[in-house]
Amino acid sequence: MTLAASVRAQARNNAWSNHRLHAACARLDEPTYRAARVSFFPSIPPTLSHILLVDWYYLDALEGGGKGYGVFDDVGDEPYATLTELTSAQRAADRRLIASCDGRADRDLASIVVLDRPERGSFPEPALAVLNHLFTHQIHHRGQVHAMLAGSGSEPPQLDEFFLAGRTSCAIWHAWESSVHRGGT
Repeated sequence: MTLAASVRAQARNNAWSNHRLHAACARLDEPTYRAARVSFFPSIPPTLSHILLVDWYYLDALEGGGKGYGVFDDVGDEPYATLTELTSAQRAADRRLIASCDGRADRDLASIVVLDRPERGSFPEPALAVLNHLFTHQIHHRGQVHAMLAGSGSEPPQLDEFFLAGRTSCAIWHAWESSVHRGGT
């Protein structure tokens, strides 16, 4: 497997894990979903929102959008009032990440991405380093939501799925991905 193929697989696993986590959160009633919890963020909604907001920042950098921290302007800490809206926006970000990774060959992973941090300056980083950080960031905060779900009475989903040819999970992923690309859920 090439490095670019590995990054493409990670982008898909990222989307699948987000899908499973959001589906588990959707099984909660509104008070349980919004309940105060012990974690870095005080409850599930701001944690899921943080994942999305940081995705927007790194996707903008990877796509050469030039907005930098401007992606955070006028959106607040929780840009969506409902989980349904947040889930839709996360799926759109996941599709952008998959498209970004699908468009990269191994040589492209060494290309420089500029991360603009107004209080500290601009930092040129290889695309691979940015993608690796983005995946790690998602895993870190999904783990926090996973732990919060464990304390909610809802069974947390399996998030460390490993897709092998011929396994049921692989077939489920491909069916889900096809549905998402057709505009489904």
